[in-house]
Amino acid sequence: MILRTVTVGITMTNCYLVGCEETREGVVIDPGGHPDRILRAIEETGLTIRYVLNTHCHFDHMGANADIVEATGALLALHPAELPILEARGGASWFGVPVKASPPPDVELHGGDLLEVGRLRLQVLETPGHSPGGLTFYLAEEKAAFDGDVLFAMGVGRTDLPGGDWETLLRSIREVLFALPDDTVIYPGHGPHTTVGREKRMNPWVS
Repeated sequence: MILRTVTVGITMTNCYLVGCEETREGVVIDPGGHPDRILRAIEETGLTIRYVLNTHCHFDHMGANADIVEATGALLALHPAELPILEARGGASWFGVPVKASPPPDVELHGGDLLEVGRLRLQVLETPGHSPGGLTFYLAEEKAAFDGDVLFAMGVGRTDLPGGDWETLLRSIREVLFALPDDTVIYPGHGPHTTVGREKRMNPWVS
C-alpha cells in the first residue's frame, strides 16, 4: 500500500493519499484544504486518483473537494446523511472560514460497501456520532482504518456540532472500531496514528 499524509487547513487535518503499489490507482481521503499541497503529493506519488472520499463533511475535511475532483476527474463518494452538511459548505460559516462549495457526490456510500482500487479493497464501515453519516474506510489486508474524527490517539471526536451525538459516537467506537483486530492501525482526522489495541487499553474516554 502506498500511504502519504498531507496536513492541511487551519485545523491541521490529516488528508490521506492511499494507493495500490501495483496499479498506482488511489484515493484521496478528506481533502480539507490546501489543494496545492494535495495535488503536489499526488504528482509525487504518481497516483491516478479514482475516488475522493469524505469520512464526513465538516469543512476541514471537504474544503478542497472541488479542486481535487476538478483536477483529477475522481468520483466524490460519501454517506448521504452528510449531504446537508456538504451543501452548507461543511459549516464553515459557523467558524467564519471561507470554503469553496463542493460538487455533489457521484457515489453514495453505506456500511458494507466495498471499493476496489487496484488491488486494494476498502471496506466501508458506518461510524456516526461525530456527524450523522460518519464513515471509516478499512483495509483489512493492510491492517489500516481511516476513521475521520471518531477515535483519536487518547481522544474521541466532539459531539457538540449539529448532528453529533455522544452515545452514538461511543457505540461506533465500541461496537465497530473496537471490533477490528487489535493490531489495526487507526489513521485519524487529526493527530498521530494509533492502534485499536492501544485505545482499548488506554483511551480514557471509552475505557
